[in-house]
Amino acid sequence: MKKVIRDIPRHILLFVLVVIWLTPIFWLFATSFSTHPGINIAHFLPSGYTLGNYQKLFFQPDSVVRYNTWFMNTFIIALFTCLISTVFVLMVSYAFSCMRFEGRKELMSFSLILSMFPGVLSMIAVYFVMKSIGLTNSHLGMIIVYSAASGLGFLIVKGFMDTIPKSLREAARLEGASEARIFFKVVIPLSKPIVVYQIISSFLIPWGDFVLAKLMLNSGKAEDWTVAIGLYNMLNKSLINKYFSVFCAGGVMISIPISILFIIMQKFYVEGVTGGATKG
Repeated sequence: MKKVIRDIPRHILLFVLVVIWLTPIFWLFATSFSTHPGINIAHFLPSGYTLGNYQKLFFQPDSVVRYNTWFMNTFIIALFTCLISTVFVLMVSYAFSCMRFEGRKELMSFSLILSMFPGVLSMIAVYFVMKSIGLTNSHLGMIIVYSAASGLGFLIVKGFMDTIPKSLREAARLEGASEARIFFKVVIPLSKPIVVYQIISSFLIPWGDFVLAKLMLNSGKAEDWTVAIGLYNMLNKSLINKYFSVFCAGGVMISIPISILFIIMQKFYVEGVTGGATKG
């Protein structure tokens, strides 16, 4: 009985935190069906409901709303960044975890120190470098920037690979397997949870990024924008009273694909995080 009484404040606190966290999401979802195009501060819930905002989002593009184009731009950038980043991280992690070479510890320490600095610090320099080679306002430039330093995020993947028994690699090597064959036939199949974790993580970064996208895609051409920039543009003072409900609908739709992906792969994601945390 005493334990139950002690647990009551904890559960009340958790309930309050859940309400605080879910209320904005619920309001965004409800407002996406509102018949009122702007922000309705008179009522928490919309006075009327319609699917018109979603219809406008997908089937009635205009000079402000080009959601299908933005969504495709974002998906292409996220997909290629995901593929390149995952390959880089897995290769770097394998090298540091399973191979021994001169300067390994020093290079790993340098990589860890370098990864501690926020990427924001280098954005201006990166922008001018990309501008000098003509890759600003380019989806290829975005993919290059997102993927360039991805190999520095190897620590969790390396930690997972450290848990794979060394005897398996030695047995494969005695059978005449090359490092590439050991990597693809032994290590990768046993690293499925951390590979899924890395895929989701590398996909999420460009999918929801605004700061770098806004810096790089600054031509003013709406057809070049990602979803984050396009939705942000709807919050302009001259547009918000006409497009806020459409903005909410766009926010709901951009969250659905990644939510489905996370739910499907949640088991592997959790295994990857916990497995990668067991060894450093």
